Amino acid sequence: MLSKIVPLCLISAALLSACNEAPAPHQDAPAPIVQGNQLRFSPGHPQLAMLHTTPAQAAKAITIELPAKLVWNEEHTQRIFPAFSGRVTAIQADIGQRVSPGTPLAQLASPDFGQAQSDTAKALADVHLTQKALARQQELFDAGIVARKDLEQSENDATRAQAELSRAQARTNLYGSASGVNQQLGLVATIGGVVVERNLNPGQEVRPDMAGPGVPALFVVTDPSTLWIQIDARESEVGIVRAGTSFELSIPSLPGQTFQGKVVAASDFIDPLTRTIKIRGVVPNADRRLKAEMLATAKFIRSFNAGVVVPSVSVLLRGTRQAIFVQTKPGEFERRVVDLDYEGPNEVIVSQGVAPGELVVSENALLLARLLRLAEEEARAPQPPLPPAASSTPKASTK
Repeated sequence: MLSKIVPLCLISAALLSACNEAPAPHQDAPAPIVQGNQLRFSPGHPQLAMLHTTPAQAAKAITIELPAKLVWNEEHTQRIFPAFSGRVTAIQADIGQRVSPGTPLAQLASPDFGQAQSDTAKALADVHLTQKALARQQELFDAGIVARKDLEQSENDATRAQAELSRAQARTNLYGSASGVNQQLGLVATIGGVVVERNLNPGQEVRPDMAGPGVPALFVVTDPSTLWIQIDARESEVGIVRAGTSFELSIPSLPGQTFQGKVVAASDFIDPLTRTIKIRGVVPNADRRLKAEMLATAKFIRSFNAGVVVPSVSVLLRGTRQAIFVQTKPGEFERRVVDLDYEGPNEVIVSQGVAPGELVVSENALLLARLLRLAEEEARAPQPPLPPAASSTPKASTK
Protein backbone atom coordinates (compact mmCIF):
# COMPACT_ATOMS: atom_id res chain seq x y z
CA MET A 1 0.00 0.00 0.00
CA LEU A 2 2.84 2.34 0.87
CA SER A 3 4.49 1.60 -2.49
CA LYS A 4 1.42 2.99 -4.30
CA ILE A 5 1.15 6.16 -2.19
CA VAL A 6 4.76 7.29 -2.76
CA PRO A 7 4.56 7.52 -6.59
CA LEU A 8 1.28 9.44 -6.30
CA CYS A 9 2.87 11.94 -3.97
CA LEU A 10 5.77 12.44 -6.37
CA ILE A 11 3.38 13.09 -9.30
CA SER A 12 1.35 15.59 -7.24
CA ALA A 13 4.48 17.41 -6.21
CA ALA A 14 5.59 17.65 -9.83
CA LEU A 15 2.20 19.07 -10.89
CA LEU A 16 2.22 21.64 -8.09
CA SER A 17 5.69 22.77 -9.01
CA ALA A 18 4.60 23.14 -12.65
CA CYS A 19 1.56 25.21 -11.67
CA ASN A 20 3.59 27.48 -9.44
CA GLU A 21 6.27 28.00 -12.07
CA ALA A 22 6.52 31.72 -12.90
CA PRO A 23 5.79 32.72 -16.55
CA ALA A 24 8.58 33.94 -18.74
CA PRO A 25 9.12 37.70 -18.50
CA HIS A 26 7.48 39.69 -21.39
CA GLN A 27 9.73 42.13 -23.13
CA ASP A 28 7.96 45.33 -24.23
CA ALA A 29 8.76 46.64 -27.71
CA PRO A 30 11.10 49.62 -27.63
CA ALA A 31 9.50 53.03 -28.09
CA PRO A 32 10.08 54.70 -31.46
CA ILE A 33 12.84 57.27 -31.71
CA VAL A 34 11.47 60.80 -32.10
CA GLN A 35 13.51 63.48 -33.82
CA GLY A 36 11.63 66.71 -34.54
CA ASN A 37 8.64 65.72 -36.72
CA GLN A 38 9.99 62.25 -37.45
CA LEU A 39 9.39 58.88 -35.81
CA ARG A 40 11.74 55.94 -36.37
CA PHE A 41 10.68 52.40 -35.49
CA SER A 42 13.08 49.53 -35.00
CA PRO A 43 12.95 46.75 -37.63
CA GLY A 44 10.18 44.28 -36.88
CA HIS A 45 8.40 46.61 -34.47
CA PRO A 46 4.85 45.26 -33.87
CA GLN A 47 3.22 48.65 -34.47
CA LEU A 48 4.52 48.72 -38.03
CA ALA A 49 1.96 46.05 -38.94
CA MET A 50 -0.81 48.48 -37.94
CA LEU A 51 0.36 51.25 -40.27
CA HIS A 52 -0.74 51.09 -43.91
CA THR A 53 0.39 53.46 -46.62
CA THR A 54 -1.00 54.59 -49.97
CA PRO A 55 1.02 56.25 -52.75
CA ALA A 56 -0.01 59.82 -53.55
CA GLN A 57 -1.17 60.18 -57.14
CA ALA A 58 -0.97 63.20 -59.37
CA ALA A 59 -4.32 64.99 -59.44
CA LYS A 60 -5.98 65.11 -62.85
CA ALA A 61 -9.71 64.56 -62.41
CA ILE A 62 -11.76 63.19 -59.55
CA THR A 63 -15.39 62.19 -59.21
CA ILE A 64 -17.40 64.27 -56.75
CA GLU A 65 -20.49 62.58 -55.34
CA LEU A 66 -23.32 64.69 -53.95
CA PRO A 67 -26.59 63.57 -52.32
CA ALA A 68 -29.72 64.28 -54.35
CA LYS A 69 -33.46 63.62 -54.49
CA LEU A 70 -35.84 63.37 -57.45
CA VAL A 71 -39.01 65.49 -57.45
CA TRP A 72 -41.70 66.44 -59.97
CA ASN A 73 -40.79 68.95 -62.65
CA GLU A 74 -42.74 71.93 -61.33
CA GLU A 75 -42.63 73.62 -64.75
CA HIS A 76 -44.90 70.81 -66.00
CA THR A 77 -46.93 70.20 -62.84
CA GLN A 78 -50.36 71.46 -61.77
CA ARG A 79 -51.55 71.34 -58.17
CA ILE A 80 -55.32 71.80 -57.94
CA PHE A 81 -56.86 73.41 -54.85
CA PRO A 82 -60.53 74.40 -54.33
CA ALA A 83 -61.36 78.00 -55.30
CA PHE A 84 -64.79 77.84 -53.58
CA SER A 85 -66.25 75.92 -50.68
CA GLY A 86 -68.32 72.92 -51.65
CA ARG A 87 -68.99 69.20 -51.44
CA VAL A 88 -67.55 66.56 -53.77
CA THR A 89 -70.35 65.02 -55.83
CA ALA A 90 -68.34 63.08 -58.43
CA ILE A 91 -64.73 61.99 -59.03
CA GLN A 92 -63.89 61.65 -62.70
CA ALA A 93 -60.15 60.87 -62.63
CA ASP A 94 -57.85 58.64 -60.62
CA ILE A 95 -54.15 58.09 -60.06
CA GLY A 96 -52.27 56.91 -63.16
CA GLN A 97 -54.85 58.29 -65.60
CA ARG A 98 -53.48 60.35 -68.48
CA VAL A 99 -55.35 63.61 -69.01
CA SER A 100 -55.37 66.47 -71.51
CA PRO A 101 -55.98 70.20 -70.98
CA GLY A 102 -59.67 70.62 -70.09
CA THR A 103 -60.21 67.06 -68.84
CA PRO A 104 -62.66 67.09 -65.87
CA LEU A 105 -61.22 65.62 -62.70
CA ALA A 106 -64.05 66.09 -60.16
CA GLN A 107 -67.37 67.86 -59.67
CA LEU A 108 -68.36 69.96 -56.64
CA ALA A 109 -71.69 71.30 -55.46
CA SER A 110 -70.75 74.81 -54.33
CA PRO A 111 -73.20 77.47 -53.07
CA ASP A 112 -70.33 79.97 -53.07
CA PHE A 113 -69.73 79.32 -56.75
CA GLY A 114 -73.50 79.66 -57.27
CA GLN A 115 -73.24 83.14 -55.75
CA ALA A 116 -70.53 83.98 -58.29
CA GLN A 117 -72.77 82.71 -61.09
CA SER A 118 -75.62 84.82 -59.73
CA ASP A 119 -73.40 87.89 -59.73
CA THR A 120 -72.64 87.25 -63.38
CA ALA A 121 -76.34 86.92 -64.25
CA LYS A 122 -77.12 90.17 -62.38
CA ALA A 123 -74.32 91.97 -64.19
CA LEU A 124 -75.69 90.77 -67.52
CA ALA A 125 -79.16 92.06 -66.64
CA ASP A 126 -77.68 95.43 -65.61
CA VAL A 127 -75.95 95.70 -68.97
CA HIS A 128 -79.21 95.11 -70.85
CA LEU A 129 -80.99 97.70 -68.69
CA THR A 130 -78.29 100.36 -69.05
CA GLN A 131 -78.08 99.79 -72.81
CA LYS A 132 -81.84 100.40 -73.16
CA ALA A 133 -81.64 103.48 -70.96
CA LEU A 134 -78.76 104.80 -73.05
CA ALA A 135 -80.75 104.27 -76.27
CA ARG A 136 -83.71 106.23 -74.86
CA GLN A 137 -81.50 109.06 -73.68
CA GLN A 138 -79.86 109.20 -77.08
CA GLU A 139 -83.28 109.57 -78.79
CA LEU A 140 -84.38 112.26 -76.34
CA PHE A 141 -81.10 114.10 -76.75
CA ASP A 142 -81.41 114.00 -80.52
CA ALA A 143 -84.91 115.46 -80.14
CA GLY A 144 -83.57 118.23 -77.89
CA ILE A 145 -85.61 117.12 -74.89
CA VAL A 146 -82.78 116.21 -72.44
CA ALA A 147 -79.50 117.88 -71.70
CA ARG A 148 -76.11 116.49 -72.73
CA LYS A 149 -75.22 115.73 -69.11
CA ASP A 150 -78.13 113.27 -68.88
CA LEU A 151 -76.85 111.48 -71.97
CA GLU A 152 -73.32 111.37 -70.57
CA GLN A 153 -74.62 109.94 -67.28
CA SER A 154 -76.41 107.15 -69.19
CA GLU A 155 -73.22 106.43 -71.15
CA ASN A 156 -71.27 106.26 -67.90
CA ASP A 157 -73.82 103.86 -66.36
CA ALA A 158 -73.64 101.62 -69.39
CA THR A 159 -69.83 101.55 -69.28
CA ARG A 160 -69.83 100.68 -65.56
CA ALA A 161 -72.32 97.86 -66.10
CA GLN A 162 -70.28 96.44 -68.98
CA ALA A 163 -67.10 96.49 -66.87
CA GLU A 164 -68.84 94.68 -64.01
CA LEU A 165 -70.17 92.08 -66.44
CA SER A 166 -66.68 91.48 -67.85
CA ARG A 167 -65.28 91.00 -64.35
CA ALA A 168 -68.03 88.59 -63.29
CA GLN A 169 -67.85 86.59 -66.52
CA ALA A 170 -64.05 86.32 -66.29
CA ARG A 171 -64.39 84.88 -62.78
CA THR A 172 -66.98 82.26 -63.68
CA ASN A 173 -65.37 81.41 -67.03
CA LEU A 174 -62.13 80.70 -65.17
CA TYR A 175 -63.88 77.80 -63.45
CA GLY A 176 -65.83 76.47 -66.39
CA SER A 177 -69.24 78.14 -66.21
CA ALA A 178 -70.12 80.64 -68.96
CA SER A 179 -73.74 81.29 -67.97
CA GLY A 180 -76.55 79.99 -65.80
CA VAL A 181 -76.75 79.36 -62.06
CA ASN A 182 -76.35 75.67 -61.22
CA GLN A 183 -73.80 75.80 -58.37
CA GLN A 184 -71.78 73.08 -60.14
CA LEU A 185 -68.04 73.70 -59.88
CA GLY A 186 -65.81 71.53 -62.03
CA LEU A 187 -62.15 70.79 -61.27
CA VAL A 188 -60.33 70.43 -64.58
CA ALA A 189 -56.76 69.85 -65.71
CA THR A 190 -55.16 72.78 -67.50
CA ILE A 191 -52.06 70.85 -68.66
CA GLY A 192 -51.51 67.48 -70.24
CA GLY A 193 -49.95 64.75 -68.16
CA VAL A 194 -50.69 62.02 -65.65
CA VAL A 195 -52.66 62.21 -62.42
CA VAL A 196 -50.07 61.33 -59.75
CA GLU A 197 -51.99 62.37 -56.61
CA ARG A 198 -55.65 62.35 -55.57
CA ASN A 199 -56.55 63.55 -52.10
CA LEU A 200 -60.35 63.74 -52.03
CA ASN A 201 -63.28 61.34 -51.59
CA PRO A 202 -66.97 61.45 -52.57
CA GLY A 203 -68.97 63.63 -50.20
CA GLN A 204 -65.89 65.36 -48.81
CA GLU A 205 -66.24 69.03 -47.83
CA VAL A 206 -63.55 71.30 -49.23
CA ARG A 207 -62.72 74.96 -48.58
CA PRO A 208 -60.46 77.56 -50.16
CA ASP A 209 -58.37 77.74 -46.98
CA MET A 210 -57.34 74.11 -47.61
CA ALA A 211 -54.27 75.38 -49.45
CA GLY A 212 -50.78 76.30 -48.40
CA PRO A 213 -47.58 74.70 -47.10
CA GLY A 214 -48.12 71.24 -45.70
CA VAL A 215 -51.65 70.89 -47.13
CA PRO A 216 -51.92 68.35 -49.96
CA ALA A 217 -53.56 69.40 -53.20
CA LEU A 218 -56.82 67.77 -54.25
CA PHE A 219 -55.17 66.63 -57.50
CA VAL A 220 -51.61 66.74 -58.80
CA VAL A 221 -51.15 66.45 -62.56
CA THR A 222 -47.66 66.32 -64.01
CA ASP A 223 -45.71 65.26 -67.07
CA PRO A 224 -43.27 62.60 -65.75
CA SER A 225 -41.20 62.50 -68.96
CA THR A 226 -38.74 64.82 -67.18
CA LEU A 227 -37.98 65.14 -63.48
CA TRP A 228 -36.25 67.72 -61.36
CA ILE A 229 -33.40 66.66 -59.13
CA GLN A 230 -32.53 68.58 -55.97
CA ILE A 231 -28.80 68.43 -55.15
CA ASP A 232 -27.15 69.52 -51.90
CA ALA A 233 -23.71 70.84 -52.83
CA ARG A 234 -20.96 71.66 -50.36
CA GLU A 235 -19.35 75.09 -50.28
CA SER A 236 -16.23 73.68 -51.94
CA GLU A 237 -18.29 72.66 -55.01
CA VAL A 238 -19.50 76.17 -55.82
CA GLY A 239 -17.05 76.44 -58.70
CA ILE A 240 -18.21 73.35 -60.60
CA VAL A 241 -21.93 73.08 -59.90
CA ARG A 242 -23.11 75.79 -62.27
CA ALA A 243 -26.01 76.07 -64.70
CA GLY A 244 -25.29 73.95 -67.76
CA THR A 245 -22.97 71.47 -66.00
CA SER A 246 -23.67 67.84 -66.88
CA PHE A 247 -23.68 65.06 -64.30
CA GLU A 248 -24.29 61.35 -63.97
CA LEU A 249 -27.04 60.05 -61.73
CA SER A 250 -27.06 56.71 -59.91
CA ILE A 251 -30.02 55.31 -57.95
CA PRO A 252 -29.47 52.79 -55.11
CA SER A 253 -32.77 51.07 -55.93
CA LEU A 254 -31.72 50.71 -59.61
CA PRO A 255 -28.26 49.15 -59.32
CA GLY A 256 -26.10 49.07 -62.42
CA GLN A 257 -28.11 51.81 -64.16
CA THR A 258 -26.96 55.38 -64.72
CA PHE A 259 -28.84 58.44 -65.98
CA GLN A 260 -27.64 61.72 -67.42
CA GLY A 261 -28.76 65.12 -66.22
CA LYS A 262 -27.92 68.81 -66.44
CA VAL A 263 -27.87 71.60 -63.87
CA VAL A 264 -30.42 74.33 -64.66
CA ALA A 265 -30.23 76.57 -61.58
CA ALA A 266 -28.19 77.13 -58.42
CA SER A 267 -29.12 79.18 -55.37
CA ASP A 268 -27.16 82.30 -54.46
CA PHE A 269 -27.07 81.58 -50.74
CA ILE A 270 -25.91 78.85 -48.38
CA ASP A 271 -28.44 77.09 -46.19
CA PRO A 272 -27.57 78.21 -42.64
CA LEU A 273 -28.63 74.87 -41.13
CA THR A 274 -27.00 72.37 -43.49
CA ARG A 275 -24.26 74.67 -44.86
CA THR A 276 -25.07 73.46 -48.37
CA ILE A 277 -26.07 75.11 -51.64
CA LYS A 278 -29.34 74.04 -53.24
CA ILE A 279 -28.88 72.97 -56.86
CA ARG A 280 -31.66 72.05 -59.30
CA GLY A 281 -31.15 69.82 -62.32
CA VAL A 282 -33.29 68.15 -64.99
CA VAL A 283 -33.18 64.44 -65.82
CA PRO A 284 -34.95 62.90 -68.87
CA ASN A 285 -37.40 60.15 -67.91
CA ALA A 286 -39.07 59.05 -71.13
CA ASP A 287 -39.39 55.40 -70.02
CA ARG A 288 -40.59 56.49 -66.54
CA ARG A 289 -38.14 54.28 -64.66
CA LEU A 290 -37.37 57.14 -62.31
CA LYS A 291 -39.92 58.04 -59.65
CA ALA A 292 -40.37 61.19 -57.62
CA GLU A 293 -38.89 61.18 -54.08
CA MET A 294 -36.22 58.64 -55.05
CA LEU A 295 -32.89 59.20 -53.32
CA ALA A 296 -29.93 59.41 -55.68
CA THR A 297 -26.26 60.35 -56.00
CA ALA A 298 -25.18 62.98 -58.52
CA LYS A 299 -21.62 62.49 -59.79
CA PHE A 300 -19.62 65.41 -61.17
CA ILE A 301 -16.15 65.34 -62.73
CA ARG A 302 -13.72 67.99 -61.48
CA SER A 303 -10.29 68.48 -63.06
CA PHE A 304 -7.16 69.72 -61.29
CA ASN A 305 -3.98 70.95 -62.96
CA ALA A 306 -1.73 70.56 -59.91
CA GLY A 307 -1.53 68.74 -56.58
CA VAL A 308 -1.85 65.12 -55.52
CA VAL A 309 -4.75 62.90 -54.50
CA VAL A 310 -4.61 61.20 -51.08
CA PRO A 311 -7.27 59.45 -48.97
CA SER A 312 -9.25 61.80 -46.75
CA VAL A 313 -8.49 59.64 -43.68
CA SER A 314 -4.81 60.52 -44.09
CA VAL A 315 -5.42 64.18 -43.24
CA LEU A 316 -5.26 65.13 -39.57
CA LEU A 317 -6.04 68.48 -37.98
CA ARG A 318 -3.11 70.02 -36.11
CA GLY A 319 -4.27 73.25 -34.54
CA THR A 320 -5.66 75.26 -37.43
CA ARG A 321 -3.66 73.46 -40.13
CA GLN A 322 -3.87 70.06 -41.76
CA ALA A 323 -1.05 67.53 -41.52
CA ILE A 324 -0.17 64.22 -43.17
CA PHE A 325 2.30 61.50 -42.16
CA VAL A 326 4.63 60.42 -44.98
CA GLN A 327 6.82 57.31 -44.93
CA THR A 328 10.28 58.52 -45.91
CA LYS A 329 12.05 55.18 -45.36
CA PRO A 330 10.96 51.74 -44.17
CA GLY A 331 10.04 52.24 -40.53
CA GLU A 332 10.49 56.04 -40.66
CA PHE A 333 7.57 58.49 -40.78
CA GLU A 334 7.52 62.27 -41.06
CA ARG A 335 4.71 64.67 -40.20
CA ARG A 336 4.15 67.39 -42.79
CA VAL A 337 1.87 70.39 -42.71
CA VAL A 338 -0.03 70.54 -46.02
CA ASP A 339 -2.35 72.86 -47.94
CA LEU A 340 -5.57 71.42 -49.34
CA ASP A 341 -7.15 72.48 -52.60
CA TYR A 342 -10.24 70.30 -52.23
CA GLU A 343 -11.80 68.26 -49.41
CA GLY A 344 -14.13 65.40 -50.25
CA PRO A 345 -15.63 62.58 -48.19
CA ASN A 346 -13.24 59.98 -49.66
CA GLU A 347 -10.39 61.90 -51.30
CA VAL A 348 -8.64 65.22 -50.86
CA ILE A 349 -6.39 67.24 -53.15
CA VAL A 350 -3.12 68.35 -51.54
CA SER A 351 -1.65 71.38 -53.29
CA GLN A 352 1.56 71.64 -51.23
CA GLY A 353 3.43 69.35 -48.88
CA VAL A 354 3.33 65.97 -50.65
CA ALA A 355 4.85 64.95 -53.98
CA PRO A 356 3.43 62.35 -56.37
CA GLY A 357 4.59 58.83 -55.55
CA GLU A 358 5.28 59.45 -51.86
CA LEU A 359 3.72 57.00 -49.41
CA VAL A 360 1.19 58.58 -47.06
CA VAL A 361 -0.19 56.78 -44.00
CA SER A 362 -3.78 55.85 -44.78
CA GLU A 363 -4.60 53.77 -41.72
CA ASN A 364 -3.89 54.41 -38.02
CA ALA A 365 -2.31 57.79 -38.66
CA LEU A 366 -3.74 58.84 -35.29
CA LEU A 367 -1.33 56.38 -33.63
CA LEU A 368 1.65 58.28 -35.04
CA ALA A 369 0.10 61.60 -34.06
CA ARG A 370 -0.36 60.38 -30.49
CA LEU A 371 3.21 59.09 -30.20
CA LEU A 372 4.56 62.36 -31.55
CA ARG A 373 2.35 64.40 -29.23
CA LEU A 374 3.48 62.42 -26.16
CA ALA A 375 7.11 62.96 -27.12
CA GLU A 376 6.53 66.71 -27.52
CA GLU A 377 4.75 66.93 -24.15
CA GLU A 378 7.57 65.03 -22.47
CA ALA A 379 10.14 67.36 -24.00
CA ARG A 380 8.23 70.42 -22.75
CA ALA A 381 7.73 69.05 -19.24
CA PRO A 382 10.02 70.69 -16.61
CA GLN A 383 12.90 68.50 -15.50
CA PRO A 384 13.21 67.71 -11.75
CA PRO A 385 16.14 69.47 -10.04
CA LEU A 386 19.35 67.48 -9.53
CA PRO A 387 20.24 66.49 -5.95
CA PRO A 388 23.06 68.57 -4.40
CA ALA A 389 26.53 67.12 -4.92
CA ALA A 390 28.24 65.66 -1.84
CA SER A 391 31.17 67.80 -0.51
CA SER A 392 34.66 66.24 -0.88
CA THR A 393 36.00 68.03 2.24
CA PRO A 394 35.52 65.93 5.36
CA LYS A 395 33.64 67.58 8.19
CA ALA A 396 35.61 68.40 11.32
CA SER A 397 35.13 66.13 14.21
CA THR A 398 33.17 67.53 17.12
CA LYS A 399 35.06 65.48 19.51
